[in-house]
Amino acid sequence: MKSSFNALLGICILIAITWSCANIGSPQGGPKDMTPPKVLYTEPAMNAYNNTKKKVVIHFDEFVKLDNASEKVIVSPPQTQQPEITVNGKSIVVKLQDSLKANSTYSIDFSDAITDNNEGNPLGNYAFTFSTGSHIDTLEVSGYLIDAETLEPIKGTAVGLHSDLSDSAFIKSPLDRVARTDSRGHFVIKGIAAGKYHVYALKDVDQNSRFNQRSEAIAFNDSLIVPSFRPDVRQDTSWVDSLSFDTVFTRPYTHYYPDNILLRSFTEKSITQYLIKSERSLPQLFALFFAIRNDTLPTLRGLNFNEKNAFIVQKNADNDTILYWIKDSLIYKLDTLKIQTNYLFTDTLNKLIPRTDTLKLYIKKYKNAPKKEGEHKKKDDKLKIIPLLPVAMATPSSMDIFDNIELLFQEPISKMDTSMIHLFEKVDSVWKPKPYLIRQDSSNILAYNILAEWDPGKEYNLSVDSMAIHGLYGLHNGPLFSNLKMKTVNDYANLFFNITGVGPHAFVEVMDAQGKVIRKADVIKGRASIYYLNPGKIYARVIDDRNNNGKWDTGDYITRRQPEEVYYYPHVINLKAMWDIDQNWNVQELPLYKQKPDELKKQKPDQNKSKKYGQNSKNSYS
Repeated sequence: MKSSFNALLGICILIAITWSCANIGSPQGGPKDMTPPKVLYTEPAMNAYNNTKKKVVIHFDEFVKLDNASEKVIVSPPQTQQPEITVNGKSIVVKLQDSLKANSTYSIDFSDAITDNNEGNPLGNYAFTFSTGSHIDTLEVSGYLIDAETLEPIKGTAVGLHSDLSDSAFIKSPLDRVARTDSRGHFVIKGIAAGKYHVYALKDVDQNSRFNQRSEAIAFNDSLIVPSFRPDVRQDTSWVDSLSFDTVFTRPYTHYYPDNILLRSFTEKSITQYLIKSERSLPQLFALFFAIRNDTLPTLRGLNFNEKNAFIVQKNADNDTILYWIKDSLIYKLDTLKIQTNYLFTDTLNKLIPRTDTLKLYIKKYKNAPKKEGEHKKKDDKLKIIPLLPVAMATPSSMDIFDNIELLFQEPISKMDTSMIHLFEKVDSVWKPKPYLIRQDSSNILAYNILAEWDPGKEYNLSVDSMAIHGLYGLHNGPLFSNLKMKTVNDYANLFFNITGVGPHAFVEVMDAQGKVIRKADVIKGRASIYYLNPGKIYARVIDDRNNNGKWDTGDYITRRQPEEVYYYPHVINLKAMWDIDQNWNVQELPLYKQKPDELKKQKPDQNKSKKYGQNSKNSYS
């Protein structure tokens, strides 16, 4: 009986084992890896003294990769030849190409470029340091770099120190120590020796760590930087998981100063004048394109035609693009125009000198060019309809009371009969003539504005008779009609700012959600008044207009002139119809890098891919 029981038990066990083996389930796997790679050891050792090796190897506990090393990794002191940086499985190898400087602290700042190979967990702000001398320089300074005009944080730009305090140092010699800004515009320059420094930022186009091209964006601080430190404490958090924390405790640390350096980046106005190109886009039109603004227009001499009174000249706002409309058909029918042009040119000494060029202007050919408005052709090719003069009439059905009606043409106007242009106002259901003026736009000879004293809430009718307007090349307009209605005063909000902290000349710009300037108002005795704003979300900034020219002006390094200050109102303003909003605005209340509302920023902070409880938890050399 016992023997039979043992046999039966054995059979059951065998069946159970067979069934278990035949039903292999999918492995569930462990928790997702959220921790960054850990540095095991380095060659040479971290913070090594008297190092003469130009090769650095960093060994990790897992396979790693480098994210965008060319932009994120920066070596200090700056290198003339870019270092060779490679990943070899669980190691990163850095080979410096320049000769090592004696008695200098070297740092290789990887920022957050190092991640594990599988999950992409970033190591954090990791920097490797060694010294070619007998000690390590450990001072640090930090701050923010922003665009001087827009207050946008600037990412990926070099910020550095010069121990040579002469103004020419930034031009003649490379920076001593450098760092690179992150997505918030923040920078930390490490490994600094005690002393006095000037601080600069440089969009280093030619990678030589010095400012030698006016096209490079720069920033400089007027004050000397004296690095220092003191012991301090800060609160830190022990995390249970990604959502909840265990303990908030106080941690001692070394506080390095200054930690609030603010640099405003700008690009200098170019001073090099030259003729970029010439172009004849239409038989009757050619253009000259210059590098910078022309205070003196070029003079032209026709070599195969008579240039006297031959052109209507159209200039853009910056006066660097000049269009020439040819009046005489005998001239613009020429296949080639030969022109001698005299203009001011910047020589190698940056002085303006006269220059003469001979131009041959050919008609630019276009394939499948669209036909002009109203141009049609019958199949028998015998009957053609004369094209009409193209004209765009800006007349919205609901018009702002501060706007004007604009007529925009594609060629200069030779004749305009205002008696054939009619404006009517609806008064008690009766259309009555409304007085108006029509004027050519001061900045665009192809635009004309119809000006009138618009009454809020009233309806208007504008009509232009056929042949009222004649273009330079024989075309005339067809009949034009438009009905419009003015908004009422109750459709708007009014905004007032009481501004402190700016100079005697300043102006406010009101912007929409895309940052487009929609209105402008001068600051008069500390107050800016902006009437008739449409309801909605708006933003504002003020420009401290030091030279009182009505626009923002950039800086200049040689003359040590900083760009004009720009301040943003730090909050969105939600306007509602019939509201009057009065705001106090102290432009010095917040640091500049905190003023621009996040909704307006185009440069957004990079997302932190590591969890708070995992970041730096395994780093031995951070």
